[in-house]
Amino acid sequence: MGGLKDELLKTIWHAFTALDLDHSGKVSKSQLKVLSHNLCTVLKVPHDPVALEEHFRDDDEGPVSNQGYMPYLNKFILEKVQDNFDKLELNRMCWTLCVKKNLTKSPLLIEEEDSFKVWVIFNFLSEDKYPLIIVPEEIEYLLKKLTDAMGGVWQQEQFEDYKVNFDDGKDGLSVWELIELVGTGQFSKGMDRQTVSMAINEVFNELILDVLKQGYMMKKGHRRKNWTERWFVLKPNVISYYVSEDLKDKKGDIVLDENCCVESLPDKDGKKCLFLIKCIDKTFEISASDKKKKQEWIQAIHSTIHLLKLGSPPPHKEARQSRRERRRKLLAEQEELERQMKELQAANENKQRELETVRKKLEEAASRAAEEEKKRLETQVELQARFSSELEREKLIRQQMEEQVAQKSCELEQYLQRVRELEDMYLKLQEALEDERQARQDEETVRKLQARLLEEESSKRAELERWHLEQQQAIETTEAEKQELENQRIMKERALQEAMAQLEQLELERKQALEQYEGVKKKLEMATSKTKSWKDKVAQHEGLIRLIEPGSKNPHLITHWGPAAFTQAELEEREKSWKGKKGTE
Repeated sequence: MGGLKDELLKTIWHAFTALDLDHSGKVSKSQLKVLSHNLCTVLKVPHDPVALEEHFRDDDEGPVSNQGYMPYLNKFILEKVQDNFDKLELNRMCWTLCVKKNLTKSPLLIEEEDSFKVWVIFNFLSEDKYPLIIVPEEIEYLLKKLTDAMGGVWQQEQFEDYKVNFDDGKDGLSVWELIELVGTGQFSKGMDRQTVSMAINEVFNELILDVLKQGYMMKKGHRRKNWTERWFVLKPNVISYYVSEDLKDKKGDIVLDENCCVESLPDKDGKKCLFLIKCIDKTFEISASDKKKKQEWIQAIHSTIHLLKLGSPPPHKEARQSRRERRRKLLAEQEELERQMKELQAANENKQRELETVRKKLEEAASRAAEEEKKRLETQVELQARFSSELEREKLIRQQMEEQVAQKSCELEQYLQRVRELEDMYLKLQEALEDERQARQDEETVRKLQARLLEEESSKRAELERWHLEQQQAIETTEAEKQELENQRIMKERALQEAMAQLEQLELERKQALEQYEGVKKKLEMATSKTKSWKDKVAQHEGLIRLIEPGSKNPHLITHWGPAAFTQAELEEREKSWKGKKGTE
């Protein structure tokens, strides 16, 4: 039910957008009332005028936005929808609302009916996000389908050039841009309008109407046991057969389920290429035009029954889901890669900040060590200068004392006193020397501190080199992952080239089959001409002998013994012929 709701929302979104005349994202309440009433009618949902008036009653709030309309749409319409309405009727109603406003006025290669079918196909292939767009992968899928239906050759290089010129700010095309792309014939050059229209109709039948296969075959009747040509249409759970391919006169259905089977039959009763469809209540004998068509139909019906047993959706819907899952997975991988790159970049920035912090600390430590060294040198110079001055002074005093001893021996006591002063001075000098020794010890302590700082700097530098190596390894790992992704892309391109080669081989086989068909057709015409000459010879007798021919589609003459072997017109012609013969006699 969720998938049906998503499909309906896409179609209704076009109608809501078409009613938004000034592109403000809002629609007047009167228009929404009319739209809701029409939706209830088309979707066969009971219309509740009271809820409609209550939800959209006149007030001063003005127009309603898309978000404001969604609660009413979900509660009173979409939740009540059953799968018993005509989807094409809903599509046509919403198409009518938006076509005049958005369809380009420039002449297109396709008619409006074909544009409508492209519009419906867009809703089927577009992404489940708004505003609706169709991504380049789905555009390529649709254009390939149309090219195959037209019998053309897909030009991959042309589409790659188209993708290169694609606007970087856009993730895909809108529905009107897609209609213009198909209608201008950019990828269908050399094809006339009728061929393009037939291709669009074939793709529309497959993707929207779930037509898996269709074509003329002969069917054996259950009552009269006669063989009649019918137009067969295979869908995921039924085979319908009609009088002709215009689908106006439906003659019956062959309902398929997991209990049905299809078998090949040998030729009999003048009929060739026979196969049998067995159902629970009936069995259907069918004759194809040739062995190839017979095998194609058997394979298609067998695949349909197998899908019913598995409960799987039709192949085109399963392929669409698989492409979407692949795109989601690729997007998730890209987001994961971007997240890893951001984490690496953030880690690198953190490392740089840590390195900068360590460098600043080292510079501060070096500056402090330089200042301490400078102070130590200044102290040492000062002490040396003081010691030198003291030595000079001591020499001068000794000279004076020697002179005084020589001259004044009587001043010995004064001299001794002076000596004691000198001894005191000597003690001070020793204290100064002790201070110098202590300064040297302090200098050694500073040197040890500097050595410890240098050792710490070496360890920090080793740690930085280790961090740098880890960063290089992370970069190499990222490069390896990029190279692996590039190898995967090259492998996918090679697979695509091989698929293109197989497609060309199939095209060659199709041309050979057409040539064989032309030869068989010529032989059939020759046989028909020979049969016609034999009919002329037999017709001269006009007795009881009459050619066995296919019955006329005109009403048959009924006699007392049942249906006559001739029509009323043939009876009148024979009566005239007999009267003429009697008149001549």
